[in-house]
Amino acid sequence: MNIITILYILIIPLTIWVISAMRLEKLFKKNQRMQIVIFYVLISLGLSYLVVNFIWDFYEVSRIIT
Repeated sequence: MNIITILYILIIPLTIWVISAMRLEKLFKKNQRMQIVIFYVLISLGLSYLVVNFIWDFYEVSRIIT
């Protein structure tokens, strides 16, 4: 299994957990449950992408330096 895939498997649940603590429902109109869920999914996937790429780039740079 690829290391990036493992990072995604670890980071996606972490970002979902962190974003769910933010109470973003107050940004939406009432009774917009589906839009809120889609927003959570998109934000968590985008944040996961950024975090995984940061970790992977950090790893690659540290391999070059040493």
